[in-house]
Amino acid sequence: MDKQNLIKQTAKFVEEQMKGEGSGHDWWHVWRVWQLSKKIGKKEKANLLVVEIAALLHDISDWKFNDGDLTIGGRVATKWLKKIKASESLIKEVVDILNKCSFKGSYVKDDVLSLEGQIVQDADRLDAIGAIGIARTFAYGGHQQREIYNPKIKVKMSKNFKEYQKSGETTINHFYEKLLLVKNRMNTQTGKKIAQKRHKFLEVYLKEFFDEWPKL
Repeated sequence: MDKQNLIKQTAKFVEEQMKGEGSGHDWWHVWRVWQLSKKIGKKEKANLLVVEIAALLHDISDWKFNDGDLTIGGRVATKWLKKIKASESLIKEVVDILNKCSFKGSYVKDDVLSLEGQIVQDADRLDAIGAIGIARTFAYGGHQQREIYNPKIKVKMSKNFKEYQKSGETTINHFYEKLLLVKNRMNTQTGKKIAQKRHKFLEVYLKEFFDEWPKL
């Protein structure tokens, strides 16, 4: 199968799998990450086939919905890519990205990624900040039945993946436990530039939120 058909078939597969998902990890999240990955990938002169396939499959089975299993996405992706007869080298590169690109904690160092992996990670994290990122954060908080904010619950900066899995007791706290950290954890120059504006919007939003919150 040629490159464009691999991408087309994978996009169709992912859309069918994720259509209508309500936590902010839906097809349109994947679509935005895909488009942004292409934009960054062209500027960074990366292997666009690897970038596009990894971007499309990056949330195919998210650990957040699979008991913290960081490898399940790679296994599902492998099964799909073998079905459409992708090369072993492409499968290996994509799975490596899927297994390593997730945010694992406030103080947890990111895994070493290929250029293509860095691009997909940047695009995914960019979709977690800015106006769309805020919308997704509250969608996920509601999906997880979290309070919007509770001033009695303190922010918890996670030192390892297990702590991160248990963090985010309120949606506003998640801004401090992850979202505000994203700007300084971008990989590519292109990603860093885009993150600046989106990060500022987070700060403006939080200021307005706390201005409106009655003082106890």
